[in-house]
Order: sequence, then C-alpha cells, then structure tokens
Amino acid sequence: MTAVDRLAGRERELAAIDDFLTGVRSGTGQALALRGEPGAGKTALLLRAAERAVPARVLRATGAEPEAQMAFAALHQLLRPVSGLVDALPEAQREAVRGALGLAAPTGGQDRFLVSAGVLSLLAEAAVPDGLVCIVDDFQWVDRASADALLFAARRLGADGVGLLFAARDTAEARHMLKDVPSLTVAGLGAADAALVLAARSAVPPVPDVAALVAAATGGNPLALRETAGLLTPEQLTGRAPLPDPLPVGDGIGAVFGEQIARLPGPTRLVLLVAALEGLGDLRLVLRAAARLGAAADALDAAEAAGLLDIQPTGIRFRHPLIRSAVHAGAGAADRRAVHRALAAESEEAGDTGRGARHRAEAALGPDENIAAELAAAAGLARARGGYADAARTLVRAADLTPDRRTRSLRLKDAAVAAWLGGRPGQARSSLAAAREAAGDSGPSAEIAQLSGRFELHSGDAAEALRTFLTAAEQMAGQTPGQAAEHASGQTPEQTTRARLSILADAAEAASYVGDTDAAVLIGRRAEALPEPGDPADAFLRDVLIGMGALQGGDSHGGAQRLRRALDAVPDDGFDAVLLLWAAAAASLLGEGDVGARFAARAGRVARVSGMVGTLPVVLESTATAERMNSAFALSAALSEEGLALARETGITNSAAAHLANLAVCAAVRGDETDARAYAHEALAIAIPHRLGLRVGVASYALGLLDLGLGRFEQAHERLTALTTAGPGAGHPAAVWGSTADRVEAAVGAGDMEAARAAVGFLERWSANATSPRARALLARCRALVADDGAAPDLLRHSLDLLAGDPGAAYDRARTALLLGERLRRERRVGEARPHLRHAAEAFGRLGAAPWERRALGELRAAGEAGDRAEPAALTTLTAQELRITRLVAEGLSNRDVAARLFLSTRTVEYHLYKVYPKLGVTSRTELARLLA
Repeated sequence: MTAVDRLAGRERELAAIDDFLTGVRSGTGQALALRGEPGAGKTALLLRAAERAVPARVLRATGAEPEAQMAFAALHQLLRPVSGLVDALPEAQREAVRGALGLAAPTGGQDRFLVSAGVLSLLAEAAVPDGLVCIVDDFQWVDRASADALLFAARRLGADGVGLLFAARDTAEARHMLKDVPSLTVAGLGAADAALVLAARSAVPPVPDVAALVAAATGGNPLALRETAGLLTPEQLTGRAPLPDPLPVGDGIGAVFGEQIARLPGPTRLVLLVAALEGLGDLRLVLRAAARLGAAADALDAAEAAGLLDIQPTGIRFRHPLIRSAVHAGAGAADRRAVHRALAAESEEAGDTGRGARHRAEAALGPDENIAAELAAAAGLARARGGYADAARTLVRAADLTPDRRTRSLRLKDAAVAAWLGGRPGQARSSLAAAREAAGDSGPSAEIAQLSGRFELHSGDAAEALRTFLTAAEQMAGQTPGQAAEHASGQTPEQTTRARLSILADAAEAASYVGDTDAAVLIGRRAEALPEPGDPADAFLRDVLIGMGALQGGDSHGGAQRLRRALDAVPDDGFDAVLLLWAAAAASLLGEGDVGARFAARAGRVARVSGMVGTLPVVLESTATAERMNSAFALSAALSEEGLALARETGITNSAAAHLANLAVCAAVRGDETDARAYAHEALAIAIPHRLGLRVGVASYALGLLDLGLGRFEQAHERLTALTTAGPGAGHPAAVWGSTADRVEAAVGAGDMEAARAAVGFLERWSANATSPRARALLARCRALVADDGAAPDLLRHSLDLLAGDPGAAYDRARTALLLGERLRRERRVGEARPHLRHAAEAFGRLGAAPWERRALGELRAAGEAGDRAEPAALTTLTAQELRITRLVAEGLSNRDVAARLFLSTRTVEYHLYKVYPKLGVTSRTELARLLA
C-alpha cells in the first residue's frame, strides 16, 4: 500500500497533527481526537503521527472489544514500556498505579482519581527529556478505567510536553466520552483523491466519471474504495462496462470480507473465529485453543495469504476491525460457544481466571452460580485496583447468571455502588432499580434504599432522598433483633447500631440540604433511642445528631450541651473528613461559624492526604465556605472552581450547585455583578428543582450581598428578608443565620428599623450558646446598628476589640471599622473617623472587595482625607491554580506532594511556581511561607 493510497486528501488532518506535535515539542500539553467511520483512515494518520513525533518518545495502545470490560487493560498496554518510572511518583500515586497495572497487589478500594492522578504524573515523568506522544487507536473499545484515567490526564495537561492522540469511531458514545478533547472529524475523500486511491489499487486508472460515481457510492471511505477497486474489472474502471448496481460498499464492506472468509477452508475459518473471540492477539493462546478444537497451526496460512490478518512471532492482528466483525457474524452461535469454552480452559490453565470466567460466561446457556461467582471475584479485583466502571459491568453480567434471587440482588447492588464510584450515575441507578426488583421481600431492602437515597442526594431531589432515608430508617427501627440479624447477614448488635446510625446520619445530611428542621428533630429522637455506642466515632456522630435535633426542636440548653460534648470529643488526629464535616456543622449550629470553618478546612486537608478523593468535591464545599468565612475570598473561589470541576467529572450535580453558589458569594464580595448573577442563576437552576434549600439560600444570599455592597439597600433588604420566609427546599436556617448581619445593615440602610431590630433579636437567640469571639463581635456590631447614637460607637469598638486577635476576621473587621467610621463622621468626629475608614479601605483593597473599598474611600474623602485605592494583595494577582499551589507550598509540602494532592504533575507545579515567585516578589519557599503566614 503506497503513501498516496493511504493518505491521499488528508492535508487538513496532517496539518492538525503537525500542530499537535509542535506543541508537544515546545513543552506544552496537547490532546487531539480523530473521529470517523470504520475505514476512514484514522489508523493511517496515527501511524504518520508516530513517524513524525521524533525525537519525542511514542507510546501506543489499541482498544480491543474483548478487553472492553477488563479494567486498565489498555493502560497496561500503553504504559508497559515506561513502568520502570513508577517509582518516581508520590507514594499514594505510586501504589495506586502499581495496583492498577498489576505490578503489585492492590491495597483495596483504590480511588479512581488517585489512579488517574498517578497516570498523569507517570506520563509527565516519561516525557523527559524530549516529550511524549501517547497514541490510542480504537478508543471506543478502551476499557472504562483506562479511558477515565487518560481523559482525566487530557483535561489537566500543562507544561509537561505530553500529547494524547486518540482515534475512535464517530459514534454518539465516543463523542460523549471525548467531549472535552479537541476533535477532528476524518471525513470521506473527494472525487479527485478517491481517484488516486482507486488508481493505486486497480489494474488500470479509473476515468473521472467512474471515479466520481465510486466516490459518491462509497462516501469517499478509503477502505471501501480499496476493497471496491479489487472487485471492478478494467472495462468497468474505464467506463466501457456498467458498474455493479449496487456497488458492494457501505454496510456491504463487511459483506465483502464475509465472502472472502466463506471461501476459506473450514479449519481456517475455525482458527479465525478463535482469534476473533480471543481478541487480544495472543498467538500461543489462539493456537492452543484451536488445537483443542481440532485445528492445526498451519490452518492460519490461508487467512494470511488472503490478506485478512498479519502474523508475527509476538501476536496476531486482523488487518481491519471489520474483518474480525465479519468472522464473528459469519459463525453460528454453537460454534462461538465452543470456542469460548476452549478459550476459557486455556486461559484458566495459564492462570488468568478472570479472563477464563468471562469466556465461560459467554459460553453459558443459562444461570450458573459457579461462573457468576468467578465473575464477581474478577469484578472484586477490578474494584480493588480502582476500575469501578468495569467492575460494575462485570457484576451486572454476574447477576444475569446468578440463579439465587437474593444473591442476584446483592450483586446488582454492588454493581450500582461500583458504577457510582466509577462516575456512571445513570448506570448506577439502573442497577439499583434492578437490585430492588430482584430483592423482593427477602433481599437487603434497607441497604438498597440507603444507596438509592445517597444517589438521589448527590445528584437528584434532596427532599426525595430524605423521604427515602427516613422510610429505610423506620423499616430498620421496626425490625426485631432476629429480623435485624437476618437482614444484616449476622451482624453484631454494635454493627447493627452502626448501620442504623449511618442511615440516620444520611437522613440528617439530606434534611440539612433541604432545610427541613422538623425532620432534623425526628432524626435526633431516633438517634437518642439507639444504644450508646462503644466506638468513639459512632458516639460522636450520635451526639451530633441528638444535639442538632434538640437545638432545632427548641431545647436550646440540652441541644447545646450535646453538641459541646461531641465537639469536646473530637481528637486532634484520627477522624476522617466526613466526621470533621459533622463537627463543622455542629459548631455552626452553635453560632460559631469561625470554629466550624476550622473543622471544615481540616476536613479538606484530611481528604487530600487520605487518597480517597472521590469524596473531595463534597468536602471542598465546606472547605471553600470555610475559607470565605475566614476572609480568603480568592482561595475560596479557587477551591470552589476545583470542586466544581471534580463534581462535574463525577456527576455529583448537587455538589456542583454548592460550588456555584459559593462562587456567586465570592463574586458578590468583589462586586463582579456579571459573574455573581451568572453563578447564582446556574446554582439556582440546579438547586430549585432538586429542592436544595441550603444552596438556594446561599445563591439568593449572594444576590442580596451584591445589592448591599453596591449600595442598593432596598433591593438587598427585600432579597435578604425573603430568605427568612422560605420553606424547606427553598431556603435554609443556616442561610438565614449567616445573612443576619447583612440583613440588619440592609434594613437600616432601607430605613426599616423595625425589621432591623427583629433581625438583631433573631441573632441574639441563635447565638445564645456561642462562645467564640467572632460570634460575639458579630452580635455587638448588629446591636450597634439599632442602638442609640451614644451607645453605638462603644458597641462597634467592642466588636473590633473582639476581632483583633482573629486573623480570619479581616473582612468582618473592615466592615465593622467602616460602620464605626461612618457613624463617627456623621457625628462630626472626623479625626476619630479617619483611622477607621482608612483601615477599612486598605483592608477591602487587599481583599479585593471593590464595592466596599469604594464606599470606604468615599467616606474617607468626605472626612477630609484624599483616599487612594490600595494596592491589591499580591495573592489576588494569582490564578486559581497558582493560588492552590502556593497555599500548599507555604504549608511545607514538596512539589511532588503538592502535585499528588491537586492531581497535577510535578512539572506543572514547578511551572506554576516559576511564575508565582516574581508575582509575589519572593525568591524562596521560606519567603513564600513567611508571606502567607
């Protein structure tokens, strides 16, 4: 086959590939996907890319349909030549990648993000010194675990000199998988180029009219053109005889191959079928399985002579995937089952029980528990390596072959969990529905209900999730001890209590999302009815649930005592991120948002270090909010941008709403009306139909804060007051409490002193149990706004004194100083007012709170001082990614550890630090840490 034959008319595609390779050689990350129908010439373009990639290293892999359910099969093929570089990765990533590639036993339950981050780091290591080009053909058949890892890397390529070049059939599924990758459609050839292809494969050149007809009939498909050329006579090519009608092209390309295969001897067709069903090109395995069926090795000679496949000492490969499809389609069902049985036997003798189980499953004529159990074991191995999506598909097949109804239900439940962890929420819901149907009255209905509630809570209607949890909790509570043991597969009483506590905690989380205080009270009572757990973590969680319920049910003293007891029991180390988030919620309910913020920030650190980052989008919701409450608006926005990206990647829609709402608040502080409204409306578009009262409240608060900062007091008063009357699903008590100080200020600005006093009364009741200085300072500030002129300045000064030692209260301190300065200036005490106004203006400038800075500067000028805008804090000049990196470096982490926590390569971290140092005016990590201290 000549170069003209293979690449005629592909100037556009070759130019795109050259641009791709130029980017890789220059040290930038590149990704490109070639999409087209079978036979369009995608593989030929990939070969040309490999030839032109010099001096970059080239790694190659090809998706194979039989391996589509084998976790990390394609990744193993791609990365095998550079597996020796794995030791250079950060420890958590190193162990995850070693487990995924089969270089070590998996440690169990690997997080798929951790594996993906390790793959990204390994690609960056392999790119030294001349760049790396990874070429993956037939991407539509790449197993899900490998595809997820490669696409994760494609979205994060930075200054690594890594290029990912994919080729896939142009199907709806492939387009969806590759939606975030720049794509190029490889279309059919025009008449002139089609004539070149025909001429290269025909006895005589075709006349232009014939070339045009054949090009139209084939759609310019190069494979169809080549195969058609061999079927046309010289007379037909020169126009002296009519062309066949219809031409054997289009869907008939497979038929052309089918006719060739049908003319081969029986033993040859049998060996071809073995090769087609084996699918990996393992020549020794194919020949051994064929021998079991009575076919000799020389039976392949005829197929090779016919040009249907290539045989090398290391493997066997069909010349085109359509040939393999034609072999499969031409065989009878009984023949296919016989071949699968032979392949299963040979695979198991070679020690590959997982592959053997898959072949035995294909040969099964009905339910078979032995085969189903083997498939479930193979799925367990895939899950332990982080291949959740592939494990889910294998478990579904295992369930299909499971005769026992309860066992089938359990396997479908496990498939649902694996699909969810693999970022396939639709598949997870389908498997869970099938598990519920299979369970009937004897299955694990409470477990299934709890999972259903969790799926709904993360990406659906939070109120429906709450109903599901409460129903399941009621069902569990109504069971006798014997029934509980039966349904819990012999759990101990302590384990049964933990299971009930777990579902109540899920219900409490859902009630919190919705803003349903009645449900929270009910949950607290049910938690109190449970036996006192012996495990400290369980005891902590039970106390939190009881305290929250009591506090929201009107028992202020008893609820506060329970929550204090819970918080006092939080250890300095040992709690996971989820428990720390419960501590944050407990502190916030006590009115101590600053204490809650510290717990939330700690949860974020724990989640990153633990390696189980599948929960990170949810943890980052609280961490980003904590940074916002600690005046770190730029960092808060950066964390929410990271959380939003992860939430979208994992399909956790409701977490996306949380991050959008927080981004809206940060934009409102900056006075960026366009962004604030865009983020808020996008958050509300998710939160309102999903009845996420907390997210509706925060997004609505952002719009009210925007109006307040821009001096639109009446609009702000209207928006913030509306928060207080919104019911469950449309508002939230935490949003009401968190916005109270702003609501007081808006009411005063709008002239509604009665509403302002009522809001202060509400804050007094809410924070009655608060002991933190910031909570007391906030209350003093609000009291000052409704106090007599004589008392107001002293209350504001007291508020400032309480905030003086709180590094996270810069924004609240500036807001208070502004109010004090304004009050003093109106009393004509301008000399006393100026220092407070100057401090406020400078602080707002450093924080990037532009509308508040303008207000302070206006007051300062009115006080007789020409106020100039302060230089923004150096940190505000950093991008979100630079800021996240800078914060971790300042905490003392190495570049490698920073890369591990942020799912970047070490080279990308180094590249960003190279830009950060001059922006911040520092030259060392020590100076950087000192600047951020």
